[in-house]
Amino acid sequence: MTEVAGLWSYLSTTPLIWLTTTTVAYLAADGLSRRLGHPPWANPVLLSVLLIAPVLWLTQTDYTTYFEGAQFIHFLLGPATVALALPLWDNRDTIRTSVVPIVLALLAGSVVAAGSAILLAGAFGLPMEVLLSLAPKSTTAPVALGISEAIGGLPALTAVLVILTGIIGAVTVTPVMNLLRITDWRARGFAVGVAAHGIGTARAFQVNPVAGAYAGIAMALNALLTSLIVPILVRWLI
Repeated sequence: MTEVAGLWSYLSTTPLIWLTTTTVAYLAADGLSRRLGHPPWANPVLLSVLLIAPVLWLTQTDYTTYFEGAQFIHFLLGPATVALALPLWDNRDTIRTSVVPIVLALLAGSVVAAGSAILLAGAFGLPMEVLLSLAPKSTTAPVALGISEAIGGLPALTAVLVILTGIIGAVTVTPVMNLLRITDWRARGFAVGVAAHGIGTARAFQVNPVAGAYAGIAMALNALLTSLIVPILVRWLI
């Protein structure tokens, strides 16, 4: 028993163990989601969190130690963000013909997402650091972390809030859109891309390719607009 505990103490401090754990958990979660037919509640990111969290709790591993191992995946978010230019370029003709509704929807979605978070956090008396960390929650993680750090938030907390926002959006978007009887795949995709960034966009691609394309467009544009408006909203609303 002592040898097993000693072996685990060594493995848990090496970066490879948590990178492997994260990768295996996501592959298992994605496989389960595929087998179930991609229902909204079986989101791979949500299932991965449910798989990894008990492991971290049982092994008493803190976030810093875990992140040291999983940071390579975090690094890949940067190239993934740059790749957001691809759906914009691939759908440039569609964007040209829909500039006005796209701009109006983008402005409404971005302002409401950030503004409502700031106002609600202030109304509930949350600490300033939490409020600032919450403001960029609806944009993609690399951009959100940069915004949070720039305005005085806590990037680690922002990362958690971004993931939660994406998971909630991905799980609820299909039932909510069906309830509201919104059948236009462009509108459905654009809405989830603005509200739930990459996780929501992945869900949109599972449901319909047109929705996925518009979600990618919305996610890219929202990342740009959020980085511009959040500092303004913070100064104006606080």
